Amino acid sequence: MDLAWLAVVPAYLLGTFPTAILVGRREGRDPTIEGSGNPGASNALRTMGRRAAALVLVGDVGKGAVAAAAGWALGGRTAGAVCGLAAVLGHVAPATRRFRGGKGVATLVGAAVVLLPVPMLGLAAVWGIVAKITGTASLGSLVVAGGLPLGAAVTGRPAGEVVAFAAAGLLVVARHRGNIDRLRRGEERSLSE
Repeated sequence: MDLAWLAVVPAYLLGTFPTAILVGRREGRDPTIEGSGNPGASNALRTMGRRAAALVLVGDVGKGAVAAAAGWALGGRTAGAVCGLAAVLGHVAPATRRFRGGKGVATLVGAAVVLLPVPMLGLAAVWGIVAKITGTASLGSLVVAGGLPLGAAVTGRPAGEVVAFAAAGLLVVARHRGNIDRLRRGEERSLSE
């Protein structure tokens, strides 16, 4: 068995690391029952402020980056993408929390920073513009989730890498189902609410 595939389970477990919950405990808060109930950076911003949100963001991006880098080091870029996908899955559906996790955007971004830095840089700028214009994080997050597999394909990455980013993007989109419904109705919560 290739060593890279041995990294998939640890990558998933790394993805389950409860960054927002631990930051919330330090702040005397619980992001799983406050605000949107989502253990992610946007909800941390709304419920705990900028410092807490920054810590959550760094932790969640770090999970994806470490998983992707470990997979890449052990078995190449496609293995890195699969390990990044495993970390996203761990964040979205953590076995340690009855499969109730976050939306996976920051963890996906972490994997992309390692494996697709140029497309990710462009998508980060698009996210910033969309968030600024609309006041919502979710629409920009959906653009990132859809744009990463396209970025992988346009930059000539192998099919396995494109498929792994597409699968991770689909997970992120699926976790945004409620956000998509609220966006359609014009009821999506802004970053400042």
